[in-house]
Amino acid sequence: MNTNKTFVLITALGLFTSCKDHHARLADGSDKINADSIKQYVSVLAADSLLGRKPFTEGETRTIRYLQQQYASLGLEPGNGNSYLQEVPMANIMALAEPVMQVKSKKGSLSLKAGEDYINWTNRTEPEIRLENTPVVFAGYGVVAPEYNWNDYAGLDVKGKLVLVMVNDPGFWSGDTTLFKGRAMTYYGRWTYKFEEAARQGAKGCLIIHNTAAAGYPLSVLMTNFNSTRLQPDERGKQVANSDMIGWIAEGAANKLFREAGYDSTLLMKANLPGFKGLELNLGISTSLDVTVSYNKSYNVIGKITGTKHPDEAIIYTAHWDHWGAGKPDATGDTIYNGAFDNASGVAGLMELARVFKQQDPRPERTILFLAVTAEEQGLLGSYYYTQNPTVPANKIVANINMDMLVRYGANKDIVLIGPGQSDLEDMLKTEAEQAGRYVGADQHPEAGHYYRSDHINFAKVGVPALYVKDGIDNIAKGKDFGKQLQDDFYKIDYHKPSDEYDPATWTMEGAVNDLKILYRIGHKLAYSETWPKWKEGSEFRGLRK
Repeated sequence: MNTNKTFVLITALGLFTSCKDHHARLADGSDKINADSIKQYVSVLAADSLLGRKPFTEGETRTIRYLQQQYASLGLEPGNGNSYLQEVPMANIMALAEPVMQVKSKKGSLSLKAGEDYINWTNRTEPEIRLENTPVVFAGYGVVAPEYNWNDYAGLDVKGKLVLVMVNDPGFWSGDTTLFKGRAMTYYGRWTYKFEEAARQGAKGCLIIHNTAAAGYPLSVLMTNFNSTRLQPDERGKQVANSDMIGWIAEGAANKLFREAGYDSTLLMKANLPGFKGLELNLGISTSLDVTVSYNKSYNVIGKITGTKHPDEAIIYTAHWDHWGAGKPDATGDTIYNGAFDNASGVAGLMELARVFKQQDPRPERTILFLAVTAEEQGLLGSYYYTQNPTVPANKIVANINMDMLVRYGANKDIVLIGPGQSDLEDMLKTEAEQAGRYVGADQHPEAGHYYRSDHINFAKVGVPALYVKDGIDNIAKGKDFGKQLQDDFYKIDYHKPSDEYDPATWTMEGAVNDLKILYRIGHKLAYSETWPKWKEGSEFRGLRK
């Protein structure tokens, strides 16, 4: 036998064995993820003493103090220069709506009631917003999507006018799986996109026609924020396109407008067809908003572990620390919105991952950031600010892994991927789930567009592949019906209510541990490699990666 070939073979086998041993030793870190540790973090973050963790309140002060203390005790480096904090300047806008909207037509006039037929607000900061006999245009879905050969604004002049648009995508109602993504919402279906596009088109106002099935929630959910303060990025000195007035209109009220203009509800059905042309409704709308604005700063909290080989490249784990603070008492007299599941659980997972990665030997080759963001509940504002003012340039961020509501109870067989067909990260998720004896489950409500409703989306919008998973329903001990009932009960009984509290008697966090192990291993593989996850064909974010 050739001795040179023998040497090469032995060397290769040795390297292979060494590599296997090396990665096996590194992978052991996931076994250190601990339910008791997670529960301890949740118990503090969801306690009444943090007053519901609302930005600009004493609850924020206490929350970010606690997070900084924990990051320091874990041995994390400050993630923003010499500080764990990143200031997030925001405007607190109170837009008090006129009680009615007057509508004039060739037939005569009618009135719509604010807070009943519609809700409206503004992101602008002028003392008064006024629409005076403003022309109304129906612009279908309000979508400009060249990759889908769809442009609802083609041939329309909406400058200085109010546009009515439909929620969700054209594919939602048609049943055509080749139209956009069928019933699965794309970013074009999100209300945030509708307002952004209307502003780009020069519209003075934009009202989205509400439909519970297409929106994913009833109009009553939106009504709870009517005539209340809203946080927005502090955009003073910046050229930012915003329509004067934005909001939602009930489907029944929209149909009144169509009838007043000489049309009927079939106009909504026609808007689902390729080639639909928007049209002027020959209506004039008059209403106003009285606006008061204050300015303040909230904070993102950032800890990091600097990479040994590629310190300029980063994997970023995110979770939002904020919730709704204190409000009206519920039936029990409780006024504090503790936000235990949403999202003390996610922040607890963030700190638990930080604790385990910090113990890893050898240290990660790429930098890992643990980013607890503010004002998610107010419109993903903290993550938006970070992606516009990153501590790591967007083209050096390898991936974002976001955690929003970790499994509270027993373990599940499934882990649910939100937004399939986006990036290579979901292939990594599938591999890790299968190796753990689990499977990747389907989103039960793809039409709700959950991929566009948490902090990872702001990373996606600057080209960073982003992974978002949710708790599954296939409970190992009690089955899918039990798991689904748990989910349904939370959204029916506890979501955004004071009853979302930590219960040490029932919160085993066993499911959270299993999900965190998978998210840890994905981040771990990226942190000890030179792999760059890519966007998939068909993702609306594919062209953004530099």
